[in-house]
Amino acid sequence: MKLNQYIEHTLLKQDARKEDLKNLFEEAIKYGFYGVCVNPVNVAFAKEALKDSNVKVVTVCGFPLGANVSEVKAFEAKRAIADGADEVDMVINVSALKDGNYELVKEDIRLVKEACGEHVLKVIIETDLLTQEEIKKACELSALAGANFVKTSTGFVNGGEGAKPQDVKLMNEIVSKYGMFVKASGGIRDAQKAELVVKNGASRIGTSSSVKIIQ
Repeated sequence: MKLNQYIEHTLLKQDARKEDLKNLFEEAIKYGFYGVCVNPVNVAFAKEALKDSNVKVVTVCGFPLGANVSEVKAFEAKRAIADGADEVDMVINVSALKDGNYELVKEDIRLVKEACGEHVLKVIIETDLLTQEEIKKACELSALAGANFVKTSTGFVNGGEGAKPQDVKLMNEIVSKYGMFVKASGGIRDAQKAELVVKNGASRIGTSSSVKIIQ
């Protein structure tokens, strides 16, 4: 299992400096990671730094709470792609899901996917905040809205466990029927956990512990 090919080397800290980002890009090239995941403001910088490599530029929208209005999320995604993002990871409206307002959740995702066009859209459902039934529903709504992936977590939930293998397995069982994939993110800090989520159905891993995992 070549874990480096699954990894999106991630730096989403508020206080990340240009020097930290340069280091992220250099590590991504050195270890052959699938991509880097950075905040929207850093997309153009990442694209320029990685232009002579095969490393994809991934960014986030509606991050980390998913509580922006849909039009704002869609604009954020459109702008990120214009700046050079290859893929976008959006956060769902968790409150709407909890309230059973499934049409709003689906439309929220659909608008962002429309803004993404042919670019890959991953939907962060924030599994730490959801029941098993809500995880299933979030996956189904993501599929109906045309997303390409579902993703476990932002990694920003206080006390959250992040990507649990059993959640990854459940998500994969649902979305694989629609030709979709799963990104496991949050709390993946060693090779053992990384291999476990892949065995349970993850096609991608989001982590800031990428180098440690590979070494």
